[in-house]
Amino acid sequence: MTQGPAVLERTLDADLGALATERMRSIGIEVHTGIRVDTLEGQHGQVRRVGCPDGVGFDADVVVLGLGSRPEVALAKEAGIPLGETGAVAVNTRQQTRVERIWAAGDCAEALHRVSQRAVNLHLGTIANKQGRVAGINIGGEYATFPGVLGTAITKVCELEIARTGLTETEATGAGFRYVVATLDSTTTAGYWPDAATMRIKLLAEQGTGRLLGAQIVGGPGAGKRIDVVATVLWNHMRVDEMLNLDLAYAPPFASVWDPVLIAARKAWEALAAPGLARPQGT
Repeated sequence: MTQGPAVLERTLDADLGALATERMRSIGIEVHTGIRVDTLEGQHGQVRRVGCPDGVGFDADVVVLGLGSRPEVALAKEAGIPLGETGAVAVNTRQQTRVERIWAAGDCAEALHRVSQRAVNLHLGTIANKQGRVAGINIGGEYATFPGVLGTAITKVCELEIARTGLTETEATGAGFRYVVATLDSTTTAGYWPDAATMRIKLLAEQGTGRLLGAQIVGGPGAGKRIDVVATVLWNHMRVDEMLNLDLAYAPPFASVWDPVLIAARKAWEALAAPGLARPQGT
């Protein structure tokens, strides 16, 4: 149950979110969108019903709330440590706050997004661990810096894998980028291979430069971890045409001769090279 039009609306663009919602329904998960939860009704100390507006409700034995998270900065505020524009603790690349000899890392601290070049506050264990390591090295008297984040994330619902890295369309538009979109429907293995699973890859590329801006993947087993290839491209500020000849592993049980990531990159480059045929985005 979600208040938005599709699941994972803060992680995926609307089209990929709709695909994920559709795929979840196809495997027997009942998904209700556009519904706000008002109450949790119980009896004898146990939840029995989820209440929604206009008298709508759903019987339940267990309720799990995914409400998102916010940085815990009460201690920082009380200590007079400045916060950044995201509401998290402002830090430099060494994880130093703006107060001498005070350091911050993890969910309470900001980080630099390597694509948008803006401060972000992302609550991911990968980021927290890396920032904590940098802070610890510096506190111990050595020197280390944290180079930023891409927001790379992956999750799974039964056999459905969902992943993203870099910027979504909403984020790219908000950051002032002009871009094209390439979307590819493919399979996780060679198409003729038994049990080949379908997947969709979406890439964003900047108009003018061809630089990759972000990617999203929704598909069956073997789809999600392909996001790591795209994250590596993003980390190194590569253009989509530079992706075309990446020497990726091939065998029919794992991919087609042209990995779907490379085909998506080719589609993005073709859109950039023929702007009259592409629908400009972010304008």
